[in-house]
Amino acid sequence: MPDPSQTESAHQIYDVAIIGGGPAGSTTAAFVRKYAPNASVLVLEKAKFPRDHVGESHLPSIGAIINEMGCWDEIENAGFPLKVGATYRWGKSDELWDFDFAPPAEVEKVVRPTPYEGVRHFTAFQVDRAIYDDILLRHAEKLGAEVREETLVNEVLREGNAVTGLVLSSGETIRAKYYVDASGHVGTLRRAMDVETHPETSLQNVAFWDYWENAEWAIEIGVGGTRVQVMSQAAGWMWFIPLGPTRTSIGYIVPADHYKSLGKTPEEVYHEAIANDERISALVRNATSRGMVEATKDWSFTADTGHGDNWFLVGEAVGFADPILAAGLTLAHTGGRELGYTLVELLSQEPSGDTVTWLQDNYTEMQLRRVKQHIRFADFWYAANGQFTDLQEHCAQIAKESGIKMSPEAAWRWLAQGGFTNEGLQRPAVGTCDLPSLKQVLWVMTDQQGDWALNKMNVLKLNLRGAERKVLPVYHNGMIEREDCWVRGQNRLPMTGNFKVIHDILEEESRVDKIYERIQSYYFGGGSGHQSPVKTCIQAIEAMITEGWITGKHDKKRPLLAVGRPEENDYVHWNRDERPEDRVPSEPSSGA
Repeated sequence: MPDPSQTESAHQIYDVAIIGGGPAGSTTAAFVRKYAPNASVLVLEKAKFPRDHVGESHLPSIGAIINEMGCWDEIENAGFPLKVGATYRWGKSDELWDFDFAPPAEVEKVVRPTPYEGVRHFTAFQVDRAIYDDILLRHAEKLGAEVREETLVNEVLREGNAVTGLVLSSGETIRAKYYVDASGHVGTLRRAMDVETHPETSLQNVAFWDYWENAEWAIEIGVGGTRVQVMSQAAGWMWFIPLGPTRTSIGYIVPADHYKSLGKTPEEVYHEAIANDERISALVRNATSRGMVEATKDWSFTADTGHGDNWFLVGEAVGFADPILAAGLTLAHTGGRELGYTLVELLSQEPSGDTVTWLQDNYTEMQLRRVKQHIRFADFWYAANGQFTDLQEHCAQIAKESGIKMSPEAAWRWLAQGGFTNEGLQRPAVGTCDLPSLKQVLWVMTDQQGDWALNKMNVLKLNLRGAERKVLPVYHNGMIEREDCWVRGQNRLPMTGNFKVIHDILEEESRVDKIYERIQSYYFGGGSGHQSPVKTCIQAIEAMITEGWITGKHDKKRPLLAVGRPEENDYVHWNRDERPEDRVPSEPSSGA
């Protein structure tokens, strides 16, 4: 890798130069400065903040990241609506159903502003990106990052697979030890380094959106809590996301081919979609739109790689997942955090070539794996809706790539029941949904009953045949810890958290009743409720069965373990809230 210090004076050399000041870039900068306070970090942002941006919905995992960054209080004090979950009209029924991250009754007790504790670990925000992104960028600046707004990168200088400088619109050339592309879809550095991108799905949608003032909320839960609305229509679906007391983001997603066939303007398509949706139109009957419909394609893709000799891609520069699961900000923050840790490790010592390669390769693998997992789960989500092109054949291809041969219908069910379950290294999840919730979603969205495979087995055996032992990074307390992991094809069995507990127990026990007793003994006093360690260990077993890490059989002489049926899961349920369309219309305010 070229040493820029040999050709430039010291004051012109940065440790890290980041293109893009959105959530991915500002999160990367904040983590580098937090854990390597002597590192020089430059953020180059082409816009002037604050500025509007689409993609306003959080998932709960972001809370831990912004808390670790040190800006939880500032974001909580901004008064963003608290996202308790989402209300859906999707699947084979026109009936509404809810997906809640936390029990609404617990959220009702929250007195805001609230520290990051208790039930707030399981809630999320709906953010006005103009305000939110500015908070993040200013926080990185407070931590010591240099921020230059209204600064465009005109050219990326390179030698082979290394970046040697960034030529700015001012004519200045920036040099750094490491370069980061956080420029989103634009992919400034990605394009300059000739990194190809590939669609990961046959879905090719376009999105139209605008912002509204004084729209009603479908439901108010406690202080500033609500559910976003996700409503399927004959040709697409709509989002309804309150961003504050008066401001709401409303968008419409439709297949690109269908939009072209209409022969209408984006404004016509967008407003007709609202008018044709009884629920959304009722929520905006007293509201006023900004009057500037924006449009973009939201085609899911991944890059060939997420790094080079001295550069990295993060956020949407490395990949983009369909917005149906609200994954965008989660991917940006998670990638920014992991890249921040990686850069700190690279800067804090003189790692060997093998260590550098290990850090780079694992960073890229984790980002691409996470994006692909969200894309694939989104494919299931669309395939479960009869109003969209049948994607079951695509689901079968996903299973085949994992070394599992299934019929299209079986593969579709497998994906919904927990295929690609180890998104995190501690507990099983798909698209940030845990397995009980996934099985309940399957039950609601399809005609399939999402029963547990574990209910049909009482003798279990660990299956590591064909697996290879590898070491994976775990990002914790500013350090990258090395943890063992079994890898077979695209599937991973981390030797951390619940997965390791189950692995170790299965090396000594095979009877499911004895396994359950060992789990209870291990986690004695470990809490109760939906997120209790005993319950999440059961989820880990189910995930390991799904991906073939555990094989099982039924011994009729032994008892079975009765895991709760999906309908007993309170986190996914039919919606029984007051219907906005049935409310008595109020007179519009004088400003409407």
